[in-house]
Amino acid sequence: MPGDKKMLEEAVTLLDRLVSFDTTSRNSNLPLIRWVEAWLAAHGVESRVTLDASGEKANLHAVVGPRVAGGIALSAHVDCVPVDGQAWLADPFRLRRENGRLIGRGTADMKGFAACAIAMLPRIAALPLARPVHLCLTHDEETTAAGARALVPRLGEGQPPPAACIVGEPTGMAPVIAQKGYASWDVTVTGLSGHSSRTTDTANALHAAAEGVAWLSARAREFAAAGRRAEGFEPPWTTVHVGTFEAGTILNIVPDRARFMFEVRSVPGDDPQAVREGLVAFMEGTVLPPLRAVAPDARMSVAERSHLPAFDLPEDAPLALLVQRLTGRNSVARVSYGTEAGFFHDRGIATIVCGPGHIAQAHQPEEWVAESQIASCLDVLDRLAGTLAEG
Repeated sequence: MPGDKKMLEEAVTLLDRLVSFDTTSRNSNLPLIRWVEAWLAAHGVESRVTLDASGEKANLHAVVGPRVAGGIALSAHVDCVPVDGQAWLADPFRLRRENGRLIGRGTADMKGFAACAIAMLPRIAALPLARPVHLCLTHDEETTAAGARALVPRLGEGQPPPAACIVGEPTGMAPVIAQKGYASWDVTVTGLSGHSSRTTDTANALHAAAEGVAWLSARAREFAAAGRRAEGFEPPWTTVHVGTFEAGTILNIVPDRARFMFEVRSVPGDDPQAVREGLVAFMEGTVLPPLRAVAPDARMSVAERSHLPAFDLPEDAPLALLVQRLTGRNSVARVSYGTEAGFFHDRGIATIVCGPGHIAQAHQPEEWVAESQIASCLDVLDRLAGTLAEG
């Protein structure tokens, strides 16, 4: 199939349709999922759609080929990040084709891979496969990862689960065999408000939260200076980052509530929960007692936002060698950003990350993926299908 212009146009047409659905994580992805379900059915491929508790978010799972053990899953999330405040030159939910670039929200991250996998599935289904191919589309990867967390344990219902998985995040079609773990939390500190002239009668939640942020900043410096090293990652140590902080109304009112969000991107071997537990111990042991002396109800709550487990595939694993052969690469990479690969890995499914586009374009205004990357992805999936047909 190399250079198959008809298949390329099919994938671009599918990408155009996928981009047209505003699947920003705060929105429902159900219209997109139902459209894909109908498209697959029209091309002779049955799929199963499962809803979350709200009924507004959905995963899709389709299988082609024999219902036997083994085979491979092609996995993509179909939610995307917001466009609010970004300088787009045109409607971000309408695909533009300019100078070899396909521009639109989610083109790189990661509707480009989804379009390729969907386009190829009917062609793959027509082959005499010795092992099955699974298609997995998930929701909320950009926020809570609830989609993959719900879908992966169900892959073995009614049939054997896949033996391997390719998660098509944008890697420039380079095989990625490891990622850092990712965990994030929402922290809220409550105190007691009052006039700023009477600080001894109030409990300043902003001050308390700021001490928590300072503690996290100190942990970040410790990891950078003397933490565990895992070469191949950039940076090769665990990072701690505070991304938002909200507190206060006007200067002469003591804030009785403060909120911040932080994340930990951990190298294999480090436990991000240890950072959370350390923060809680510091706040409960040092920061909150003085507040409670004035305001007995002063407290801190820590709510998990997202958790993406790390994964680490050996360089000589059969899947790593296969994807290198399929892509024509003789090297592998490791990344610091999070993907859903760890969920498959933790269920005993050998997993690798490899997809069209580059992470540098993800989440950016004028997000784009090169047509050449889409063509390359289609070629790799075609060669993969041939390998599965050969057994």
